[in-house]
Amino acid sequence: MIRIAILGAGGLGRGMATVIEARKGFQLVALADRLGYAYNPKGIASSVLGRDLESVADLPEGLTSDEAILDLMQAHGDQIDAIFMALPNLPVDFFAKTIEQIATETPFQGVVVDALKRTKAVELLLPLNELLQEQNITYVTGCGATPGFLTTVAAVAAQSFAEITAIDIYFGVGVDGWEKYRATVREDILHLPGYNAEIVAAMSDDDIKALLDERGGIIELVNMEHADDIILELAGVCDRSKITVGGKVDVRHAKKPCSTTVTMKGITAFGQTTQHQFIVGDETTMVDNVCGPALGFMARAVEMHNNDLTGLYTSADLMPKTSAEGMRLKANELGREELLSL
Repeated sequence: MIRIAILGAGGLGRGMATVIEARKGFQLVALADRLGYAYNPKGIASSVLGRDLESVADLPEGLTSDEAILDLMQAHGDQIDAIFMALPNLPVDFFAKTIEQIATETPFQGVVVDALKRTKAVELLLPLNELLQEQNITYVTGCGATPGFLTTVAAVAAQSFAEITAIDIYFGVGVDGWEKYRATVREDILHLPGYNAEIVAAMSDDDIKALLDERGGIIELVNMEHADDIILELAGVCDRSKITVGGKVDVRHAKKPCSTTVTMKGITAFGQTTQHQFIVGDETTMVDNVCGPALGFMARAVEMHNNDLTGLYTSADLMPKTSAEGMRLKANELGREELLSL
């Protein structure tokens, strides 16, 4: 059994708890949120994470803490095989600072996967590669739906082409109430014209609700800063300038406002110009398409860790390569400042 800790107990974290129970070989043993943490070596059932539960600290095995993640990992890090990061990505350096703290101040030596969305957040993780290797940690970033599921579809589809001319990822998401996914919705709003991380962080829940009401519950996103671009670039698929990501989010209805697609355009080795298109089933939910793939990447990362493959990887690194020398080699040669200027 892969013993899992979920860091973050909002809609995504609670969804992951349900998905874990539906898959063989995984066991949820720990949870943390901003108010506390819970650990049970016999397992924590998703059924205890009801809507009325304010914090995992309120569970029978829960403890209140102002530093829940650090306290959990210091007390039980050596009893956890893998971590799923279901934390909000505001501010943008939160993931990098959190994983650096876990690596340097706790006994954890295992696997970490995330569902990061922002390009800058992944860029800030890249300089941690050497530290993660030293601390015997295998970290795979971009393991959700996009980046993750859809990014790796693109990485595989790229094998048909000698040159990629364009990659377009367009998603449709439907949720029956934005309150279930407050952090995710806030991250989407910051990509709207006139908004940024600082503005969204300062908005109250009432402000968010008013904005959503003005838009009829629909958030339409165009040319997002999305980490699919850096992940595919580092894997050597194509330059990030050829990648576009956008979509529609309906926060009032579970039915998706549009289908999710990945469209790859390119030129084959025989000079033909053509495209592939992958369409995701409309019946699959955000939780299905984020948490399901994340668990798959986690299982693969545990195999890697057991074979002494540590450090930082992206979801596309686990896919077929378009060339023997991808951009990842460049990333390994550059320092933090050069990476952030790419």
